[in-house]
Amino acid sequence: MKITKLFIVVFTLIAFSFTVSNAQEKANYTADTSNSTINWKGYKPTGSHHGTIKLESGELEMEKGKITGGSFIANMSTIKDAGGSAKLERHLKSDDFFDVAAFSTCKFEITGSEIIDGKTVLTGDMTIKGITKQLTFPVIVTEKADTVTLTSETFQVNRAEFNVKYKSKTFFNNLKEKFIKNEFDLQVAITAVK
Repeated sequence: MKITKLFIVVFTLIAFSFTVSNAQEKANYTADTSNSTINWKGYKPTGSHHGTIKLESGELEMEKGKITGGSFIANMSTIKDAGGSAKLERHLKSDDFFDVAAFSTCKFEITGSEIIDGKTVLTGDMTIKGITKQLTFPVIVTEKADTVTLTSETFQVNRAEFNVKYKSKTFFNNLKEKFIKNEFDLQVAITAVK
C-alpha cells in the first residue's frame, strides 16, 4: 500500500514538473500597438510614395525561441502618406485601392517559420480586401525577458492579387507610362509583451 502511494506521489511530481517545463517553453505575447510600426512604399514610373499604417492588434506564440503562431491586424483607415498628402490618403482608402469603407482591416496570420541560411523565414496568410494569399519573408526575432521584437526585412506584396486595380497593368492594357506598379513594399516592426 505504501509503495503504491509513493508511486502515485512520484508520478504526480514528475507529471507536474513536465507540465511546468512545457509551460515555460511555450509563451504567448500580445502586440504593443503603440510601439509597433508598419511601413509601406508604392512605386510609379515618375517616383514613389511612402507612409505608415497602424497596427490594431496582434499576438505572437513562441516555443523554445521559435515563432509557432500568431496573427496581426492592421487598421486600414489609418493609412498615412509621409508627405502629408490628404488627397493621396483619401484615394488609397477609396474603392480605387483598399476600399476601407468595406474592408476596414487587413490581417496576417502566421502559419509557420523556419531557419534558412541562418535567417528566420516567416510564412503566413495575408488577407486584404477579403482575399487571402500566402506570403513568405525573412524576419529578425529577439526575445528578452517578457518582450519579443519581430522586425521584418522589406518584402513585396502584389496588390493585383488582392484585386487592387487602379492603374494596374494586370487589369488595364492602355496605360502606357501612366501606371502604378503592382508590387508595393512592406516593412514591419512588432513589439509584443507577455
